[in-house]
Amino acid sequence: YLRPDVDDDTKVVDVEAALDGAKQILVEQFAEDAELIGTLREYIWDNAQLVSRVIEGQEAAGAKFKDYFDYGEAVKKVPSHRALAVFRGRKEEILRVSLAIGDPDAPPRPHPCEQKIANHFAIADQGRPGDAWLLSVAGWTWRVKAAMHVELELMSRLWTAAEEEGIHVFAENLRDLLLAAPAGPRATIALDPGYRSGVKIAVVNGTGKLVDTTTIYPHEPQRKWDQAIAEIATLCKRHKVELISIGNGTASRETDKLAAEVMKLHGDLPLTKVMVSEAGASVYSASEYASSEFPDVDVSLRGAASIGRRLQDPLAELVKIEPKAIGVGQYQHDLSEYRLGHALDAVVEDCVNAVGVDLNMASSPLLARVSGLGSALARNIVEYRDAYGAFACREDLKKVPLLGDKTFEQCAGFLRIMEGDNPLDRSTVHPEAYAVVERILQATKADVRQLIGDSHTLNDIEPGDFTDDTFGEVTVRDIINELKKPGRDPRPEFKTAAFKDGVEKVSDLEPGMILEGVVTNVANFGAFVDVGVHQDGLVHISQLSDTFVKDPRDVAKPGDVVKVKVQEIDLPRKRISLTMKMGESHKTSNSSRPKPDKQQRPAKVAKPQNKVKDKGKSGGRPQKSSQKKAQQPSAANLTALAEAFNRARK
Repeated sequence: YLRPDVDDDTKVVDVEAALDGAKQILVEQFAEDAELIGTLREYIWDNAQLVSRVIEGQEAAGAKFKDYFDYGEAVKKVPSHRALAVFRGRKEEILRVSLAIGDPDAPPRPHPCEQKIANHFAIADQGRPGDAWLLSVAGWTWRVKAAMHVELELMSRLWTAAEEEGIHVFAENLRDLLLAAPAGPRATIALDPGYRSGVKIAVVNGTGKLVDTTTIYPHEPQRKWDQAIAEIATLCKRHKVELISIGNGTASRETDKLAAEVMKLHGDLPLTKVMVSEAGASVYSASEYASSEFPDVDVSLRGAASIGRRLQDPLAELVKIEPKAIGVGQYQHDLSEYRLGHALDAVVEDCVNAVGVDLNMASSPLLARVSGLGSALARNIVEYRDAYGAFACREDLKKVPLLGDKTFEQCAGFLRIMEGDNPLDRSTVHPEAYAVVERILQATKADVRQLIGDSHTLNDIEPGDFTDDTFGEVTVRDIINELKKPGRDPRPEFKTAAFKDGVEKVSDLEPGMILEGVVTNVANFGAFVDVGVHQDGLVHISQLSDTFVKDPRDVAKPGDVVKVKVQEIDLPRKRISLTMKMGESHKTSNSSRPKPDKQQRPAKVAKPQNKVKDKGKSGGRPQKSSQKKAQQPSAANLTALAEAFNRARK
C-alpha cells in the first residue's frame, strides 16, 4: 500500500523512506505516552538489578571498589551506602553501571519491556503484513528511546534516596558527637601527636582558658623521651592538671604510651588520659575565629588547645568548626553541599538548644547557634559582656544592641545564668512562665531557692491548679519537672576507654583478641570503632548484637566506649572486621573449631557451614550477580560428613 512520492517538498523517494518516517512518528508517539512510561518505570524498579562491572584496565586504580567489580543487586533493595559507593565508582570512571533484568552476561534477547510496549498498543503477530514491522517499531521504541529515559529516571530515584539517607546518617552521627559526654570544668593538658614536627602541647584551665603551650620531641627522629616526660609532669603539677587529652592522629599510640609512662612515674598526679578525635581541629586552627581567639599563638598549637577543650565540652568546642569538616558521614563529599549543610546546621542548633548555653561563659560561635540569635547578635552579646561585665539576669539581655523583644522571646529559654540574681535563670523555665512559678510559690508558701530541687513538695502539686489561658496543664507539668532538677544536662556521664597495651598497629591485631574501643562513626551497615591502631575497625550490623538490629544507632553512637572482638584482618586493604557478640556461639573463624566432646552428636556438623555462610554475610560484601543458591546436603551426605569430621577430630 506504499508508493514513492516524488514531491520535492517531502522527499519521500522510496518505500524504505516512507516506512522510516512512519517509524519515527510512531516511536515519538509511543515514547510520549505517560501511562506507558509509568508502567515501564515501575516494572523495571520492581524487577531490575543494579549491575556494576569494572572498566577494563582499571582494576589496579580502583582496588578500593573491588567489591563492586562484579556486582548485582535488586535495585529497589540496594542500601544507601552501596548505592553511593557504586555511583562514586562510576564518577571516578572505575565502574560501568547499568540496570538489567535477568543475567546481564547472558546472550542478547528481546527485552520484556518491548513486549509490554506492544501489548499497550495492542500490537501482536496476527499474520497481517504489517504486524512484524509494528513489533519491530515497539522494540525500537524501547531500545532507542524509552530504555535510556527510564534508566536515567530510576538512577536518579536511587541516587536521591541514597543521598537523603546519607544526609540523615551524617546528621544523626553529628548529633551523637555533639551530645557526647563532657568531662567538665577540669584542667586539661592536650597532646597533639606528631613525629618529626613534635608533639604540640596546650594546657587549658577549668574554664577553657589557654594557660600554657610548648612542643616536645619524644618520637623519631629526635627521641627525647625522658625530657618529654619531665616536661609533661612539670606542666601537670604547675597547672594542677586532671585530664590528658590525646589527639587520635599520627603517632597517637606512641603518645598514649608516653602519657601512660608519665602517669606511672608520677603516681602522685591525679591524671586520667583520654584519646580524643582530631577531626576538624586543623580546620579550626586555621579559621578566622581561632585567629581572633589566639592571635599570638602558633596555628599548630591552636589545634592542640581545641583538642583539650573538646574533651571538657565537645558541644561548646565543635560548634566553632564547620559541621561538614567533622567528618562523621558516609560518602559525604558526594552529597549535595547545600542540603547537607542545611541539615547539619539544624542539628547543631537543636543540640545547642537541648543542652542550653551559659550566657556568661559562651563563645560567640556557640551563642550564634541559639534559636533566635545569629552571628551578629552573638558578637553583640559578647562585646556587651566584655564591656559591662557578666549578666546578672536574663532581662539584662534586652540592653544588648539590636536584641529586641521578639528575639528575647525566642532565645531566653535556652540561655542560662548560673550565679545570677534569680535562681530561675539557670533553668529552662522561660521568663514568660515565671508568673506560673510565682503562683506555685504562693500556694506552697516557699522561697524559690527552697522549692528548686524539693521533689517531695513538687510531687504534691497538682498541675491543673496553676493553668491559665496561656499555660496549659502539659506546660505546667514541664515547669514542675524542671524545678525538680533545674538545668538538667541531657548528655550522658563521662567515661573513658582503655586501649590494650602492645596493640599499636594493624599488624599487632590477632583474630580472637578482645579490645576496648571508642565508636567513631556509625553508618547504615554498621559501626566504626577506634581500637588504637590508627585504622578504625568495622562492626558490621549483623555483629552488633545477638538480637536483630534494624538501625545501628540503636546499639552504638559516636563516642560510646565498647568492647569488641577481632574477627578478621585484611592487611593489604587495611580492613579490620570486629564483632560485639561475645557469646560462645559467635567465635571468630580462627577460634571456631569445636573442642573435643565425646557427647557431640553428628548432626552438629551443620554448624560450621552456617558459620561460613554468616561470615560472608557479616563482612558487608555486596551480593554477586552470578551467585547461585547453595544446594542443601542430603541426610546421607550429612552422616558421611559427620563420620569424617569425627575421624579428623580424633
